[in-house]
Amino acid sequence: MFGQTTILIAIIGLVMLSAGGVAYVLLYGRLRAERNVAARMAQVGAGSAALKQAKPRMDAARRRKSVQETLKEIEEKQKAKARQRSTPSLSMRLTQAGLSWSRNGFMLFSVACGLVAALVTLLLGAPLWSVAVFAVVGVVGVPRWYLNFRRKRRTRKFLAEFANAMDVIVRGVRAGLPLNDCIRIIASEAAEPVKSEFMQIAESQALGVSIADAVAKLPDRVPIPEANFFAIVIAIQARAGGNLSEALANLSRVLRERIKMQGKIKAMSMEAKSSAMIIGALPIIVMGLVYLTSPDYIMLLFTEPLGNIILAASAIWMLMGVLVMRRMINFDF
Repeated sequence: MFGQTTILIAIIGLVMLSAGGVAYVLLYGRLRAERNVAARMAQVGAGSAALKQAKPRMDAARRRKSVQETLKEIEEKQKAKARQRSTPSLSMRLTQAGLSWSRNGFMLFSVACGLVAALVTLLLGAPLWSVAVFAVVGVVGVPRWYLNFRRKRRTRKFLAEFANAMDVIVRGVRAGLPLNDCIRIIASEAAEPVKSEFMQIAESQALGVSIADAVAKLPDRVPIPEANFFAIVIAIQARAGGNLSEALANLSRVLRERIKMQGKIKAMSMEAKSSAMIIGALPIIVMGLVYLTSPDYIMLLFTEPLGNIILAASAIWMLMGVLVMRRMINFDF
């Protein structure tokens, strides 16, 4: 029925199927192990990929938590320091004014001012109560006015140069310089009083104080919000890291914009200031002209008791008027 060729082909096919079945039975365990290994490798690869994707989120969450804890700690410290800065001691005010005087030196200066004021008033022939009043003003008022004047002038100079110091740090950090080297550059090349303040920071670092602790003392010596913000940025960067150059670049930009705004405000308020100075100086000028033309007429204010009362009341009212005008033209920004 079938030919020999057909039978031979069938036998060969059966032999091949039998050999394939035997080989499959013998190699089944190995093939199954390889499939398990491949599946396990794919599972491990998927897990590692998910871990790699989750790791940046974990790092960001960890850093965010660290920044929040740092900000909370800094906020508590800032509240405690704010209470101290609201009523600084005499030694701290002398430091803020850039004066190297001691407390005893300032007291001697106050007494000397009082003695000079009393002596000048006495030589002008004023009554004893006027001498006492001018002596008190010389002891209490003049030295503290001078101290506040020095503090404000030093603060203005610091703000004018502080933006340049921030630019030096920003460019140095972007160029790859360490923050310590940037501070040393400012301490050697900046203008006063920024130079002396950053010199103290560099000297504190040389003694082993951390840069965050050294910068944290800057707002005590220079009580302005910009110095406080600089100290907070350095503290956060030292603990949690971050883009220091971007934060300080924003601070520098804000400082420069404030300086521009200050110039505009001065230009716009100059007319009002000139009017206030003329109005304030007018009574004194009139008194001087009357004294030159009719000295006996004006001297009644200094020789008669009623004239002294009128003169004192006029001085009080003039002082109140000057303070009101100063308040009207003093713009906060």
